[in-house]
Amino acid sequence: MSLRDAFDAADFTALGHHLWNPIGAATVAIAMPKPGERVLDACCGAGASAIPTARAVGPGGLVDAVDLSASMVDELRRLSTDLPQLHAHQADVTAWATGGYDIVQSALGIFFFPDMTAGTDRLISLARPGGRIVFTIWRGDAMAAAGEHLGRAVAEATKTPLPEKRPPHLFDQINQPDSYAAWLTERGLSNVDVAVHELRLTMTPELAWLVILGSGYRGALAKFSADTVEAVRGFYLSSLRDGGVTELEATTLIGSGYRPRTHAGSGIPSAPVRW
Repeated sequence: MSLRDAFDAADFTALGHHLWNPIGAATVAIAMPKPGERVLDACCGAGASAIPTARAVGPGGLVDAVDLSASMVDELRRLSTDLPQLHAHQADVTAWATGGYDIVQSALGIFFFPDMTAGTDRLISLARPGGRIVFTIWRGDAMAAAGEHLGRAVAEATKTPLPEKRPPHLFDQINQPDSYAAWLTERGLSNVDVAVHELRLTMTPELAWLVILGSGYRGALAKFSADTVEAVRGFYLSSLRDGGVTELEATTLIGSGYRPRTHAGSGIPSAPVRW
């Protein structure tokens, strides 16, 4: 099961009120979509950034929101019935054929790409020359505590060894403001800026478990019976309590810049430039 397949739309949406929506809103505040603009929202999920963007561009604009997950796209369509300018697509955005967008944005999406650098370069190539680029990623070890305590809980509930640490990823090298800005600059963006969006979640038992069910961590439970999942839940909450975890760090880095006038990307033709 891929990480994207692990998400459940209903729980994802429920967690969104606490986590995804504030992060999406912060991303859109940096992107500053204007009425009439064309926007690509990559790895859109249930629309945390796509929906406010569609409201900002208005009926004269367009938002193409793209995600691999059919359940996410269905949920986004359900949530955006009053926004005909928002078009939700189930597709691999790294193979998306349309270009010339005024804004290309992705809130917590680019690190899902099999090749993060190649996928990001591809997205940049889909903006018009001079178009705005906004990509949001986690800062440092944001959200990691939930995964660590979940891993311990699964091991206890199933009487198995602790999970191995995940392999090194490019994300580990660029998850601080300076390193992220340098990496985006290497992608050829101009006027690069990285804003820090501070966010912490108060870990009540209900919200602590929703963090698991409404995120990619849910995938760790996919092969277990309902009784085992309930046992994992108990061990997880006990582990958080014993560890004194009352807040979850969920701070993000919002990197922005502009596509240069020429870009050594995919060669996709741009739509006529609108200044």
